Amino acid sequence: MMHEVILNTVPFSFRVTTNSTLVINNLLRVYGSANLNTAPTENDFAHYSVSLLLQRKVGRPWKQHARFKCDDLEPFLPMDADKSYAMLEWGLNWVIAAHEVSHVIVHAGVLAKDNKAILLPAHPGSGKSTTSCAFMKHGWRLLSDELALITPNTLTVTPFVRPVCLKNASVDIVSEWLPEQAKSDIAPNTHKGDVAHLAPTEISWREKASTASLSAVVLPSYRADTYCEIQPLTHRQAFNQIYEHCFNIGILGAQGFSTLAGIADKVSAYHITFNEADEIVSFIEETLAIAT
Repeated sequence: MMHEVILNTVPFSFRVTTNSTLVINNLLRVYGSANLNTAPTENDFAHYSVSLLLQRKVGRPWKQHARFKCDDLEPFLPMDADKSYAMLEWGLNWVIAAHEVSHVIVHAGVLAKDNKAILLPAHPGSGKSTTSCAFMKHGWRLLSDELALITPNTLTVTPFVRPVCLKNASVDIVSEWLPEQAKSDIAPNTHKGDVAHLAPTEISWREKASTASLSAVVLPSYRADTYCEIQPLTHRQAFNQIYEHCFNIGILGAQGFSTLAGIADKVSAYHITFNEADEIVSFIEETLAIAT
């Protein structure tokens, strides 16, 4: 059966066409009906049209694989059908990273409290998503787990609230921290390991249209043998780290460069090695004088 829904994720919306029951069920579970139009008409607007279709494999017709497309573009190789929902989430990230030019986009988590936002740029596997969830556990709202949208030449971050991508052991760890949050089915044996997507907290959804101002940059790095080591970064080190994780600096040119330089000059930055994510939260709340 073919389904069509519009996923309303401020500031972007997606018209999603799929024949995957797994995808539809997980969209409803993780985003909730408030963020989904399950009976759109052709006149309902969406910024992007994407599809996630299950097809039988050539030479192995008893098995299906999933293919993601945005218009006629297919950025990924097909994946097994049990990874179709995770593939859709990664596809939506790709759409924005590849097309959006009105914001500087950094691969980073963004959390905010009292309108003070922290940026968590990091490589995959560094513990970024787990750290984001630690902040949500302490009442911070999620603006993004993957794509920080920064208004050029400002410290303003626009939310792009979507589920948090958890991998392997962090699935169980975070489920204990935030047991009330809905979680997708696990996509097994992906290139990132076993993956599940966790719904943002209620305050994150409620304030999904409210911008926040960057107040700190934290580069999280998980090491099982290190309790909590905090290393302040110089402006140059902070700039280099944010630049390394910026998707569209090549497109925005001088505007993107000046935006990242402004952040590095105006905001304190730290590299924190940890094995207890709550310690990062405590340090940042004390540093930014945020009431707990």
